[in-house]
Amino acid sequence: MTDREEVLAVLGRLNDAWNAGDAAAYGRLFTEDADYVTFFGMQFPGRELIESSHRALFEGPLRGSKLVNGYGEARVRFPSKDVAIVVSGGGSSLSGGDVVEEGREVTVTFVLVRGDEGWLITAFQNTRVSDPRAA
Repeated sequence: MTDREEVLAVLGRLNDAWNAGDAAAYGRLFTEDADYVTFFGMQFPGRELIESSHRALFEGPLRGSKLVNGYGEARVRFPSKDVAIVVSGGGSSLSGGDVVEEGREVTVTFVLVRGDEGWLITAFQNTRVSDPRAA
């Protein structure tokens, strides 16, 4: 498997964990000191907080939601052999459908590092797509 394929496989497991509502599996894909920024601008530093915040979401307002990728081809760059930057589109369906619901389109940026555990996410930024002319 190429480095690109390995990195995208991590992101695939991230989607699978979200879609299963599995906060522990979701959190394990991040480094202990990861930074997670939501589309609301909230920052969750560290794997433990990322996991616990997602547990609350998966048990509450995002129960049964589904991540839907596919509104954009992922751009993957390797600034060094053990660092990957991925920028991709996607979105979610609160009803659990296979189509991104209106107003839930996002652009996401991931920074992954390769260590003893393989590739893990060390930084994540999620931005809601919007038209500034409509503001």
